[in-house]
Amino acid sequence: MDAGACLLEFDIQMCTDGKFILMHDADLIRTANNSKSIFEIGAEELKIISVHEPTRFENKFYPLHIITLDDVLKKLSNYPRVMAMIEIKEESLEHWGLSNVMEQLITKLEPFSSHCVLLSFNYDAMEYVKNNSDIKIGWVLKRYDQEYKINAVSLNPDYLICNYKKLPKNGPPWQGLWEWVLYEINSPKTALEWGAQGIKYIETGDIGTMLMDSILVKQACYHGV
Repeated sequence: MDAGACLLEFDIQMCTDGKFILMHDADLIRTANNSKSIFEIGAEELKIISVHEPTRFENKFYPLHIITLDDVLKKLSNYPRVMAMIEIKEESLEHWGLSNVMEQLITKLEPFSSHCVLLSFNYDAMEYVKNNSDIKIGWVLKRYDQEYKINAVSLNPDYLICNYKKLPKNGPPWQGLWEWVLYEINSPKTALEWGAQGIKYIETGDIGTMLMDSILVKQACYHGV
């Protein structure tokens, strides 16, 4: 956010005490060399585990503690221009039950609804939000084909989100009331090419390189820092 991000995307899982934590995986094998499942332990115990990816980075980032969604929502209050795009992982939906997870998550996010978008690959989860809340939604596409297009039109989300490599290069993507967000883009050239086709938002793993570009840097949000 201090670098100039306007949007912040992260994944969450629901652990055994019902709290939501920032975590992509459903276990700690990759991140902590720990065989435990996220669903076996509570947020307080998870806080003392370091997820610094020791196999990949050794101790370069040790200690790196897991944080809760509550922690991040408090932090976001200092960045009123940032939109948080929060992806609930399908493993949590399958393990705890879709309606159970989504009901608790909606309750938690509604006070922050003007600064949050709730994401999922799961169509039913997005439909649940649409029917039970005013929180904005973003459906993440597993495929870019006619079946998904029909479902997108039916759902009519605020955002459609897709790996840019899945989209055809010979024209703009499906038109609708939604905004597109393309991810896995780390090249300013690629970002600008999609921008020329009307894509307003990209997700990158290298915001530093993006904001070195003289055109893209004009889109940064500096938050007064």
